[in-house]
Amino acid sequence: MRMNCKRIMMPLGVLLFGAMVAIACSNSESETENTGDGDLLAENVTVRINPNKTRVLRNPLNGWVLYLAREKNETFWEERGYDHMYVPDLAKYVKVSDYASSCYLRTNWKTLEPQKGKYAWDDPNSDISRIIKSVHDRGLRIAFRVLVDGRDQTQNTPEFVFDDGCKWYNNENNKCPYPDDKVFQKHYEDFVEAFGRQYDDPDKVDFIDGYGLGKWGESHAMVYANNENKFPVMEWITALYARCFTKVPLVINYHRMLGDTYQDSWQETVPPDAEPLLNIAINNGYILRHDAFGMSGYYKDWEKSIARKWRYKLPIIMEGGWVTDTHRYWYFDDAYRYREGHPEDVRKGEFEDSMLECVNTMDFRLGETESWFEKAFSYVQRFIAEGGYRLYPDMVSLPVSVNGGQDVTIVHRWRNMGWGYCPTNIKAWNQKYKVAFALLNDNNEVKKIFVDEQSDLSTWLKEAPTTYTTKLSMKGVSVGAYSWAVGLVDVTKDNEIGLEMAVNQDDNLLNSGWLKLKTITVN
Repeated sequence: MRMNCKRIMMPLGVLLFGAMVAIACSNSESETENTGDGDLLAENVTVRINPNKTRVLRNPLNGWVLYLAREKNETFWEERGYDHMYVPDLAKYVKVSDYASSCYLRTNWKTLEPQKGKYAWDDPNSDISRIIKSVHDRGLRIAFRVLVDGRDQTQNTPEFVFDDGCKWYNNENNKCPYPDDKVFQKHYEDFVEAFGRQYDDPDKVDFIDGYGLGKWGESHAMVYANNENKFPVMEWITALYARCFTKVPLVINYHRMLGDTYQDSWQETVPPDAEPLLNIAINNGYILRHDAFGMSGYYKDWEKSIARKWRYKLPIIMEGGWVTDTHRYWYFDDAYRYREGHPEDVRKGEFEDSMLECVNTMDFRLGETESWFEKAFSYVQRFIAEGGYRLYPDMVSLPVSVNGGQDVTIVHRWRNMGWGYCPTNIKAWNQKYKVAFALLNDNNEVKKIFVDEQSDLSTWLKEAPTTYTTKLSMKGVSVGAYSWAVGLVDVTKDNEIGLEMAVNQDDNLLNSGWLKLKTITVN
């Protein structure tokens, strides 16, 4: 049911992160001095709701992303020790997956399609199928990057592509396709179309890293057959993924060497094509990620300016840059903030950079996860409490006795405790998450749902509570006793609960995700 709604922007309070983060993440231009509760009605009863600041909320595009090992199956969890990770701060063992919202798999085209038209996901006994099943069995979503360039790796593109005449570079034992080669593009289009048919499912997939070209799939150090094809390749591949993935968000790296042919990714000069190439992807509905957080020598002014430009318009997927086992992070970082042999310094640097950019997700990468839990667990906990988005209603004013068929008014205020934002504005989501109120019977079964069509969760920012005054009709509601409940629903799934709210589970939060508020009698 559509409701009439008046939205009131409420005040910004005292910032909790300190001056540095206040400058980075607040929306100070919208601050007001009004500190009231909005238009509370005398005939209503007001319910105050306390937030939960620590529970892991497995919401999409939010929280910790755990990285999987390519070409592994469900034995990955035991082999890595992820199901038995000791945390000194807690003095106990934990499961790493209990702290994550999704898992990221950097795999390759050859693994997913070893023979033309034969896909690994169609075989339930394949390693890919088994590890993805283990992810879903843990209540997590999967995310992908598919690589085609095999430099520094094994061959990532299936041999049948070259057998059909695709031109290549590198060497005979590890062929890499030119991304502007027409044979490559035809076979890759067939693959991405099949890939989309299988994985364009937001219930199971969090995001798709929809580029995958260049060294390590990071879109730099590109090799074209013709360097004039830089823009056509970006247009082709982002339009292809956008056509095949309409429900799952697509991401693109924002870095100065995007799509460029220069072979040194540490190049200081920003190529003039960088932002125009990025804009092609954004115009095709892509969101942002960056693979070098914590690396002050690489994540520099240009990258920071892009993050600022798109703040609260596009979410940021974060990946740390330093591999602490092999990189000389204490020597090469321009900020000189890391000590040799102290990976926890890098964890702190990644966290601080992520906080400044208001990212929605952070990463548990292979080889780095152990230090997060063993040496920097406080930052794991802080990101759960402070990062991404954590939404909850702190006040709901509603009637408890009405006559059947009459209109009633509800006043409700929402807060976001996270420094990120809930990206309902992005193309793949298209405002599908909304505030809703429900009437429940004595068995907590939903008898009627009222969806607030005008609620926009993407505007709920930290320290900027948002109040709505909503009028709804009780026409058609049978006489009897009910319970009011509130939740964040997915309107594309028949108004089922779509997002977890940051409220306490023992405060009348049902397993269904609805939060019970007050009883109401319909006369």
